[in-house]
Parts: sequence; structure tokens; C-alpha cells
Amino acid sequence: MINQDLLEILRCPVAVHYTDKGDDPGRLELVHDTWLVCADSNMKYPIVDGIPVMLIEVGEKYKDVAVEDLPVPPPSIDE
Repeated sequence: MINQDLLEILRCPVAVHYTDKGDDPGRLELVHDTWLVCADSNMKYPIVDGIPVMLIEVGEKYKDVAVEDLPVPPPSIDE
């Protein structure tokens, strides 16, 4: 589980640069208690051992995976 205060400040590293998504692009939603999902970019970032893995290449790997199909628990980042 991720701290709610941390969730409030984290932003998707891709979507944070979007200029057409309002005043606060890149907000993340906690899904399955193990994934951070960005509605603006559709990027999905796993939380591995309590640490959000906010690497763009990792988010892209799961971009086209439906939220209900995300693996729980997420695989380690080297898989």
C-alpha cells in the first residue's frame, strides 16, 4: 500500500508535460493496491516492494493492458 500523501504528489512522468489535460495533468490512481494508473496517458506503474516504479519504459510496457488484467502482485522490474 502506498501512503496517501505520496499519492497526492506523484505524477506520471509522461503526462505531467501535457498542456491539454487541465491544470494538474498526470494524476495517478491507486489500483489493486499495487499499481499507479494515469488516466491522462494510460501509463501504468507497478509498486514493487512498496516502491513506485515510475520509469517511462516500465509504464509503456503496461500501457495497453486493461486495468482488470494487471498482474497482482506486479512482477519485479527485471522480468
